[in-house]
Amino acid sequence: MTHSSATPDMTGKSVLITGASRGIGAEAARVFAEAGAHLVLMARSADALRDVAAPLGAETITGDVAQYADVAAAVALAEERFGKLDVLIGNAGVIEPIAMMDAADPEAWGRAIDINLKGVFHGMRAAMPGMKRAGGGTILTVSSGAAHNPMEGWSGYCASKAGAAMLTAAAHHESAARGLRVMGLSPGTVATQMQRDIKASGVNPVSQLDWETHIPADWPARALLWMCGAGADAYLGQEISLRDTAIRATIGLGQSA
Repeated sequence: MTHSSATPDMTGKSVLITGASRGIGAEAARVFAEAGAHLVLMARSADALRDVAAPLGAETITGDVAQYADVAAAVALAEERFGKLDVLIGNAGVIEPIAMMDAADPEAWGRAIDINLKGVFHGMRAAMPGMKRAGGGTILTVSSGAAHNPMEGWSGYCASKAGAAMLTAAAHHESAARGLRVMGLSPGTVATQMQRDIKASGVNPVSQLDWETHIPADWPARALLWMCGAGADAYLGQEISLRDTAIRATIGLGQSA
């Protein structure tokens, strides 16, 4: 893989990735493994998770980020196996239900909040004490442009992503002085199963985009890796957008990988 000179070497570092069975999470696992990281991968789908983890030699734990005990168990696994947790990537997320507010199923809507918002908090709550004891750590939240712009049919997704963006800012505000590096990544539209689901819904302009306009999943994965290094320190407490061509150039995205 070709990295920019600022891409960090993760040899010996431990990384927990949620939502790691597919999409950005699975690609991030591969990118971080190539950079030398020790991995703990978490997802709800045990079989899919195993398929991602096996060639990487990664630890796996099946669980639901909506359940604090599951996330705490994943953090504990990393700490026990590798001595500490260096990086937490809060990637798990769902787009469903795609429905107008006056027709959305309340239970499904609440489930989106549990995964996309409470799941991010659960990861931070579980990881922060150990990171502070160790004198530092990096927490990265996979955000979305939907955190800042309302979209028809996505009220649960937009609201939960907006909340997660504020959680990320709050975590930086509370923990930067204790050595924690916290920031978000807004990748734009990525060629993953989520975009296939959005396309099938036919709701709002995002569903009308041509598949070729979506960026490959390795771009946000490589951005997350770059964010673990000092080159991203200017963005602590903020959200990095891969729509920014200067950021893409800095990371080396669009070059051969």
